[in-house]
Amino acid sequence: MVRARLLEVLRDRSALAWNLLFAPLLVIGMAVVLSGGSSRPVFNVGVLGDRPLTPATHPFFAAEATQFHYESNPQSAITKVERHRLDLLIDPRQSPLRYWVNSESGKGLLLQRLLRAEDADAQVQAVGGAQTRYADWLVPGLLGVNIMFSSLFAIGHVIVRYRKSGYLKRLNGTPLTAVEFIGAQLIACLLLVVFIAALIYLACSLFLHLRMEGHYLDLLLVTVLGSMSMITMSLLVAARISSEELSGGLLNLLSWPMVILSGVFFSLDGAPPLVQAAANLFPLTHMLEAARAVMLDGAGLADIRQPLLAMAAMTAVFLAIGAYFFRWTQD
Repeated sequence: MVRARLLEVLRDRSALAWNLLFAPLLVIGMAVVLSGGSSRPVFNVGVLGDRPLTPATHPFFAAEATQFHYESNPQSAITKVERHRLDLLIDPRQSPLRYWVNSESGKGLLLQRLLRAEDADAQVQAVGGAQTRYADWLVPGLLGVNIMFSSLFAIGHVIVRYRKSGYLKRLNGTPLTAVEFIGAQLIACLLLVVFIAALIYLACSLFLHLRMEGHYLDLLLVTVLGSMSMITMSLLVAARISSEELSGGLLNLLSWPMVILSGVFFSLDGAPPLVQAAANLFPLTHMLEAARAVMLDGAGLADIRQPLLAMAAMTAVFLAIGAYFFRWTQD
């Protein structure tokens, strides 16, 4: 069954070509869209603690064109300053105020002047670190989107088509069990998705010289777990539905909120807590968090254990639900 599914995909050259071209085309499209002006805040400042972000708390909070947001983890926030994801990090809980700035960040040094003009006693904690290019941030997100669409539609849409055409009904008359059939589909889809993602990553790495601070095996594990979680998610749709139109709508209903909320194009730092909580319900969020930590921060398996465990748990839950409700034939 694994071999049959792989041959079926390889013979569909148009779909295979689309999977290979989707991410590069999206990179080009995003580059064109983002080449114009932007109304986003110029500066991004993290704040430790939970004191109100108002001028009454500190005059610096009145700075224009600046987005202030809370940071709960000091070490993680300092790492963001090192990677230029935060222009400045301040701790208003202490007197005098303490702040962190990257000595290689032009925005950070400018904010430091504004801060010192308001509070000459503020204590600086200088950090270093090379800036993370937007391409280094964007490519993992686009690869994640490509993996997501391939995983969802390669299983969800195909099994529904099998059911509608009567192919599953014929398979039900053979010694093949439902577990074997679902397992074969998952294995075949996983091999294809990871292989295509690896080819796209290799091409992007060669042309864009992507940053890679961690180990490739860790990144491979993240890719496999992330792919499995989204492949098994598609079983929630494919388990019982026999309408291709309905399955397509439901799969889009699952996929587009992930594209919007999972931090594909921009970081969710500073997003409302409700948005961040909703994003954590999706496997794509955890896959991108772990992949970027490995690529940009050199994180090891111990550092990304939380998103890995989240993806493993989602895989188990989605697989159990999908297998329980799976049926061979239409009503």
